[in-house]
Amino acid sequence: MNCIPQPIAIADLTLMTTTWGEPHQPPVLLLHGLGDTATVWSEFAPTLADRYFVIAPDLRGHGDSDKPTSGYGFNSIIADLQALIAHFQLDSVHLIGHSWTAKLAPLWATRHPEQIRSLTLVDPFFIGAMPGWFRITFPLLYKVLPFIKAMGPYESREAAIAFGREMKQYRGWSALQQRAYEASIEAKPDGSWGSKFTTAARDGVFEEVMHVAGLTQPIATPTLFVQPEAGLNRSNWQFKPYRDYLQQLDWAIVPGNHWPFLVEPEAFGVAVRGFLDRQTSG
Repeated sequence: MNCIPQPIAIADLTLMTTTWGEPHQPPVLLLHGLGDTATVWSEFAPTLADRYFVIAPDLRGHGDSDKPTSGYGFNSIIADLQALIAHFQLDSVHLIGHSWTAKLAPLWATRHPEQIRSLTLVDPFFIGAMPGWFRITFPLLYKVLPFIKAMGPYESREAAIAFGREMKQYRGWSALQQRAYEASIEAKPDGSWGSKFTTAARDGVFEEVMHVAGLTQPIATPTLFVQPEAGLNRSNWQFKPYRDYLQQLDWAIVPGNHWPFLVEPEAFGVAVRGFLDRQTSG
């Protein structure tokens, strides 16, 4: 079961958005990570559709959504999402974020707790803030981080696919992984191939993620921390902010790497569905 993405106009841009389930069911908003698209949720989302109304957008600068040249700070992304849930006439959602959007999610819950029914944080990318001088290292990071290198360009679609198959989140090249990767690339006007993710989005998101702290005060919202066994978060100093600030914290250790919904989708689905069901029971 997979619904057809639809363009939804919100304020000054359009977000390509896929939904599953019925609008009267408890709403779940799925937020992909940097450079990904909503297609990464295409196996997980249908498993919720019997009980939940699931919404998965391509965020601005990603996938088939609009790609403005600016506006990639947390404030702008949160405003996009607030407008998106308003479009569906929703006051609040269960929010699931991966990587950098798992840093955005606590910020949203801090500023507008009435809009967030629960949080699921999937292997968040560095919840703290880096000093300003760290910005000078960005060009080097862009050259070595695999998900940034994957932007291309590639001489052909075949070359793009060959590179993608070697990335951690696509090794095994299951039907889900293939679908997710192919949804993230496109032919360019010059005949080359590359990511749909834009340079403006890369620079804007990366700077915001590195320089804005995601947890700075207690949050009472029920929260699930999803820790992949081979994910980014493995040490006590990484876990400490979540344990200090999240007052209703559940923890799930699941198999897989930073993208458990792509490499171990069944175990990921069981953990997250169980948490959501506990929040909505009774």
